[in-house]
Amino acid sequence: FLNSVLISLFLYSILSSQHSGSVTSLHGLHCLPDSPPPWALPSQHGGSATRATPASRAHTAQSVSGTRSTAAAASSRHGTGLYLTMAAAAAAARHSTLDFMLSATADCNAIFKGLQSIFQEQEMTETIHNWEDLGYLATYVNKNGSFASLRIYPHGLVLVDVQSYNDMERGEETEELLNKVEERMKELFNEDIKRVKRLPAVVRGDAIDRYWPTADGRLVEYDIDKVVYDKDSVYQNIKILHSKQFGNILILSGDVNLAESDLAYTQAIMGSGKEDYADKEVLILGGGDGGILYEIVKLKPKMVTMVEIDQMVIDGCRKYMRKTCGDVLDNLNGDCYQILIEDCIPVLKRYAKEERMFDYVINDLTAVPISTSPEEDSTWEFLRMILDLSMKVLKPDGKYFTQGNCVNLTEALNLYEEQLGRLYCPVEFSKEVVCVPSYMELWVFYTVWKKRTDV
Repeated sequence: FLNSVLISLFLYSILSSQHSGSVTSLHGLHCLPDSPPPWALPSQHGGSATRATPASRAHTAQSVSGTRSTAAAASSRHGTGLYLTMAAAAAAARHSTLDFMLSATADCNAIFKGLQSIFQEQEMTETIHNWEDLGYLATYVNKNGSFASLRIYPHGLVLVDVQSYNDMERGEETEELLNKVEERMKELFNEDIKRVKRLPAVVRGDAIDRYWPTADGRLVEYDIDKVVYDKDSVYQNIKILHSKQFGNILILSGDVNLAESDLAYTQAIMGSGKEDYADKEVLILGGGDGGILYEIVKLKPKMVTMVEIDQMVIDGCRKYMRKTCGDVLDNLNGDCYQILIEDCIPVLKRYAKEERMFDYVINDLTAVPISTSPEEDSTWEFLRMILDLSMKVLKPDGKYFTQGNCVNLTEALNLYEEQLGRLYCPVEFSKEVVCVPSYMELWVFYTVWKKRTDV
């Protein structure tokens, strides 16, 4: 990524130096006001970076074909920028920012002149863009491969961005540079500064990915310090990462599923302690992390059947999520449970045909999609099929538990509730909002039951 940017800047400097009226200074290239900035050059990767739609949090999803992965179940949660992790890269890139919001419109020229010498002292190559109504953009490239940009907007926003290799020496250099900029701004414009904001540096392309979007599209940096498990099954990518706060976290195809800290999730999808599972027949759809099975077995059920399509999820969690699953994944059969490594759709259809009934059905497959176009999203069709089949194997007085999604996704949740009114039998439902620690957002859980029609 750094090489691509530097090549773009270099090519741009050559092109701009041939532009009639361009001026090259001691510190680099000065560009005409109507010249395109370096990042406007055609992409060398065949396309521009685009922000993907954030996806719902998805547990192990299954389909009729047995090939539905969490990636297919919902659109990617990744993507607020484009970067490539190269196998031969010497280090990750560190992106630091410093923002100033002024209380009045900015004197762009005065701010630029006030800060320019700080960058020039670093012997950085300078490129300047000046628009009459859009302010200033100055870029600075260092011989060590780091680069900075200074963007001054007329309405009073001043942004400084610095990117370099993520090592201690360059990190210290960046902090020193930003400190000087902040001190100079306060010296010259202190009375006009309304807010100063310096965010923690974002490390891009590191071997350990610490950044995961929430379901509603906010970026969260986790305190992940180790990759515990990273495998690809035929259905999905399976990662287990270690967090200092949350313990080991299961991540399926980019979606944070469950951490060892997340007993609240398991309790909520079981009915929050209000149900009596003793001597009951229970069906779990998905649940490959073993958390639900482990907690229900403690409550002395008659029999629990768990249907999980991905053996590799079970294998990873059995070894690295012991605080969540205990020993229930050590064997596929126990005194009061059985684990079927199958696609849940054929199993549900078989149980419906056999008229086998359950006191509880717990759907731990996938969250409510954030898409609000059910006719265009196959995940909605999948969920409706699961709901209908689950109702067919649920006893008249039984209960169906499932997760919804982030509480902020009200439109998608409302749409899910509309789908509940379109099942083959009338149902009623209640919902509960729970704080799941590793999600860092409030999560909605549903309880659904058959509506009694007798008088």
